[in-house]
Amino acid sequence: MRIGLAGVGRIGAFHAETLTALPVVDDLVVTDVNADAGRAVAEKLGVAWADSPEALLAEGVDGFVIAAATNAHASLIRAGIEAGVPTFCEKPVAGTLAESLELAKLAASADVPVHIGFQRRFDAGYRAAAEAVAGGELGFLHTLRAVTGDHAPPHAAYIPTSGGIFRDCNVHDFDIIRFVTGREVVSVFATGSNKGESFFSEAGDVDTAAAILTLDDGTIAQVSSSRYTGQGHDVRLEVVGSKGSVAVGLDDSLALRSVEPGVSFPPGPVHVSFMDRFLPAYRAELTAFAEVARGAIPSPCTVADALQAFRIAEACDLSRREGRVVRLDEVESL
Repeated sequence: MRIGLAGVGRIGAFHAETLTALPVVDDLVVTDVNADAGRAVAEKLGVAWADSPEALLAEGVDGFVIAAATNAHASLIRAGIEAGVPTFCEKPVAGTLAESLELAKLAASADVPVHIGFQRRFDAGYRAAAEAVAGGELGFLHTLRAVTGDHAPPHAAYIPTSGGIFRDCNVHDFDIIRFVTGREVVSVFATGSNKGESFFSEAGDVDTAAAILTLDDGTIAQVSSSRYTGQGHDVRLEVVGSKGSVAVGLDDSLALRSVEPGVSFPPGPVHVSFMDRFLPAYRAELTAFAEVARGAIPSPCTVADALQAFRIAEACDLSRREGRVVRLDEVESL
């Protein structure tokens, strides 16, 4: 199998290494807008180089992996679909809801699988939680608590292009809540604040946020995030039901320090980045994409799935700005 990869920055270079290690991948072709950096990655890994995504797709690849900048995602997904090549793309599908809707319609009408990279779906803990829910072990669900905390904020230049904390950060929580519960969100109420660097507020964003989601069966999901989680990178989910409760991320790396007398848990070390936290999940999702590319399985996270998470993020941002409950049917859908 020959795979093409567009974008070999931080996550793209990691994907390149992962793909070259997969037994089913015989050849890898990479491209990047930064030709010097891209050629350096290609030379380091001993893989082929293409001068552009168009040239890459023209070489007859069996799968197309997109790890380029967000503003290139939409056009590259279109290119993959038009070339008839199974395509993987890091989230988000596009920078706006309108363009995400357009791509969802295109993907639905095309006989080309598209896999969007929400890596938490491939994390062992989240998958175990989903299995516990599906198997009825927890009884009826009534509460979920999702946390996403960056150890340190991203660079100031990133924030104006990020889409805001709900679209950039909590969109992963929104997707995994749908994945674990199998339910849809019907309404949200969200808020946020700034106590850190001024570049967040200058971009119209917040550095700390919270949202209450109501699911279609009445389950309540509490979602919180911050760019300033000093103890370490903190990603968790609690799922509480009438017969039992489970937690994802409750291990030795938990970025909390207990102040209870005699308690030494968690011993650490903590995670310091999302790459550190989800390394096995990133590898598992590309392994799954290879199966998608060879026609063995359907896409495990479609453009339609990504659109639903984006719609929840849109609703939360609107709720934060207007200070009211927002129903999901207020946000345009397919």
